[in-house]
Amino acid sequence: MAEAVNDLDSLFCYIAEKSSLEIADGYLARIERLCLSLGSLPKRGTAVAGNVSGLRTMGFEHRATILFRVGEERVEILRILYGGRDIGPQLEKL
Repeated sequence: MAEAVNDLDSLFCYIAEKSSLEIADGYLARIERLCLSLGSLPKRGTAVAGNVSGLRTMGFEHRATILFRVGEERVEILRILYGGRDIGPQLEKL
């Protein structure tokens, strides 16, 4: 989860630099709303086979990919990758 927070910090700085603070705020607010909504509908996105039980991935506004794990009691956001990054190397680190 700490990596997801770092991903959001980096994403905010990138968007703020390229566009504006307001646009970065809005984008991150929309990502946050989507992530929070996974608590009520956690089985969205695509299941990812591998070593991590309950791992799923979901796209966001055609530019970001959210990696999350659906557990018995909660949904854990693992990474938020921006700009079409290859998720393969990120999956190997989980």
